[in-house]
Amino acid sequence: MRIGIEAQRIFRKKKHGMDIVVLEVLKELQKMNTSDEYFVYAQPDDDMKALQASANMNLNITKAASYPVWEQSILPKAYKSDKVDLLHCTSNTAPIATKIPLVVTIHDIIYLEKWMITEGTYYQRFGNLYRRWNVPKIAHKADMIITVSDYERERIIEGLKIPEKRVRTVYNACGKHFTPTSTPEELAAFKEKMKLPDRFVLFLGNTDPKKNLPNVLKALGILHNRGQLDFTLVMPDFGKEHLLSILAAQNNEHLMESIMLTGYIPNQELPNLYRLAELFLYPSLRESFGIPILEAMSCGTPVITSNTSAMPEVAGKDAILIDPTQPEDIAETMLSVLNNTELRAKTIAYGIERAAQFSWKKTANQVLDIYREVLNR
Repeated sequence: MRIGIEAQRIFRKKKHGMDIVVLEVLKELQKMNTSDEYFVYAQPDDDMKALQASANMNLNITKAASYPVWEQSILPKAYKSDKVDLLHCTSNTAPIATKIPLVVTIHDIIYLEKWMITEGTYYQRFGNLYRRWNVPKIAHKADMIITVSDYERERIIEGLKIPEKRVRTVYNACGKHFTPTSTPEELAAFKEKMKLPDRFVLFLGNTDPKKNLPNVLKALGILHNRGQLDFTLVMPDFGKEHLLSILAAQNNEHLMESIMLTGYIPNQELPNLYRLAELFLYPSLRESFGIPILEAMSCGTPVITSNTSAMPEVAGKDAILIDPTQPEDIAETMLSVLNNTELRAKTIAYGIERAAQFSWKKTANQVLDIYREVLNR
């Protein structure tokens, strides 16, 4: 098989969920002893180290352009030149005029929900509009749709009216560097480098409305008003100006002294951040999977996540779940996990066991099976 894999953003320095997924799958595919050829299509960007992940593959670095232009114009020329048998687009969208067998990973269809049109940054709103135009067309054209949870599979089948047999769940996982073990010296060095406080709760949020930052801040305010806020909320990859605007709207500006913004932290450095945290808070309003849940669990960090969408499916039946719309519930549950030694120990042990059930090798094997199934029809 000659397989084309769209991986447009794998070279960007600040990698996020979809970038990590395709990189990990590429790493596993290249380990497999098959006669298949892979052609990986990406744009040049700051972090060319990602080239190492595709060292045994045909890597096609195409010229930079806006994402829609790159996907609809440049990508088709590249895969036609390579004479690939199948194209796998990994980031929700795909070229409209694709004539060859097509597999598309649709991570979620959150952008089809009305509330996503008017909220978020300009860049996020533009991306959502492009997906709203592209995804319904591509979903009906694709030979197979891969998605990342049974929850999202049902949303795609119902929302886009796709036959069940053309939508397959393939779970994500987390990297092998996410483990509970680290030397005291390594942890101390990372803590000093990042200037981390002694006691902190970790919140991996961003400006996306689904990350639920306003309710997290309200929960923090509740604890502050009770005199129970004895930890710092550490927030990587978040801008101070946006945070201050939310705090001002809530009359909670005083909480800034209990919040630490670290800036972007590369994925390879995240394990030590999880290990040092007293608790990982992931109370999103809506997720199709939630890789950070598994990352934190793998590092032996207690996790609180939401009782909505795919998060219970990923976190499992014995996870600590909260109603993300209720700041009081978030606040009370944080106190319980932080202060109950028995509950913490039970949650840590369960998390390590749960996260071990997912692996990128398993993910890659399922993806490869789908390629073969589509081409053997």
